[in-house]
Amino acid sequence: MANQDKADTFVTEITPRSQDFSRWYLDVVRRAELADYSPVKGCMVIRPYGYAIWELIQQALDRRIKETGHVNAYFPLFIPESLLNKEAEHVEGFAPQVAYVTHGGGEELEEKLIVRPTSEAIIGTMYAKWVQSWRDLPILINQWANVVRWEKVTRPFLRTTEFLWQEGHTAHETETEAEAETLKILDLYKDTVETEMAVPVVQGIKSESEKFAGALRTYSIEALMGDGRALQAGTSHNLGQNFAKAFDITFQARDKSVQHVWGTSWGMTTRLVGAVIMVHGDDSGLVLPPRIAPYQVVIVPIGRDNWREAVLPRAREIQRELAAAGIRVTLDERDERPGWKFSEWELRGVPLRVEIGPKDIEKSAVLVARRDTRDKRSLPMEGLALRLRDLLEDVQRSLLERARQFRDEHTQRAETYEAFKQAMDGRPGFVIAPWCGSADCEARIKAETQATIRNMPIGGRAPAGRCVRCDNPAKTEAWFAKAY
Repeated sequence: MANQDKADTFVTEITPRSQDFSRWYLDVVRRAELADYSPVKGCMVIRPYGYAIWELIQQALDRRIKETGHVNAYFPLFIPESLLNKEAEHVEGFAPQVAYVTHGGGEELEEKLIVRPTSEAIIGTMYAKWVQSWRDLPILINQWANVVRWEKVTRPFLRTTEFLWQEGHTAHETETEAEAETLKILDLYKDTVETEMAVPVVQGIKSESEKFAGALRTYSIEALMGDGRALQAGTSHNLGQNFAKAFDITFQARDKSVQHVWGTSWGMTTRLVGAVIMVHGDDSGLVLPPRIAPYQVVIVPIGRDNWREAVLPRAREIQRELAAAGIRVTLDERDERPGWKFSEWELRGVPLRVEIGPKDIEKSAVLVARRDTRDKRSLPMEGLALRLRDLLEDVQRSLLERARQFRDEHTQRAETYEAFKQAMDGRPGFVIAPWCGSADCEARIKAETQATIRNMPIGGRAPAGRCVRCDNPAKTEAWFAKAY
């Protein structure tokens, strides 16, 4: 295929968000070259540009994890079936999603192996070997890995059979320490997603029916996507002593008694890339927050036939200046029309575009275009790096403010079930309602409206009056939404 044919294919107009949000999302993923479908159903190939976004999220999160005293390790992909079966509630929760290995080296295995859907079983087995005394605690380990969950309905980044994530697993001397760890990580997750991705989240505790299989308590951060659906962006679980008892993780306490450890586990996944797309993107494609943009600035030379001689040398000087200032920058030297380049870099979501032509060089200035607002301004070349750094910080702030405003405008309260059902018509966003705490009531709401309890915010408003559905006394205020 000729280069121009490739170019025309690449910049084909994507489906408008308002017309078909799901189609728009898939168009952006494919045409911005974030990911592609693989020959294995439900699995995706993460392309370099998409992986670069994930790497920046990963680095920001990894730095925070290590700053809180955790260290990275790695545990095997395969888990003997007998290990997973030790924790009954855990097994029941994951049974529909488990993938098995039954043959290896041309022979049937004596015991089936499970491709990890999560690693509590294998890690718990190892902790039982490593922990002897209270002096061995706490254990604060994180791993970056892939996991497999056999999903029936998949969508790139949001829900795939195999995905990448980090999973932290810790062991503590007391329940108080384990709970403090669980909430510390929840705060860490919130800070990462809001600071790096410019995505506002709601922190809270999950209902019993929505908690992690085998956990004592599950906390989550919930984000609102551009179509009004919620997305669970991260979870932190207080495992209590459930897994410690299943895998015999004991220690000699300070009083010489033998006790089980208190455990936690927590994780965030590549679905965060999908969240960035759906929260910030528009009809032209991606809109990337500068902190996680593979390129924060793209330089596009403008000119006639002699632009390579008249403009390119100065453009390269600016590129070097910006790179030296720590700005991730690329220079588009391709022999394509400027308008085509503009469209492509808008599709890829680069926060700032710097245009430079002969007249700009004469004026010692460049034209800078913002991806988020499409505003353009002329900036002097002298001190350009510092000005662009300030502008990038402003883009980051404004994207978070815009996303928070959207969430607030799409969050409402409902005191009666009729009002609740009317609010849930379509994809309204978050609906806050009093709830009695009954699992049966929760299940009926889900069946009748497709809405689930996302969480009950920590430090939220005290409930007043009656449950939104059953009219029994309310025990809490829950945030409901239709979710991915």
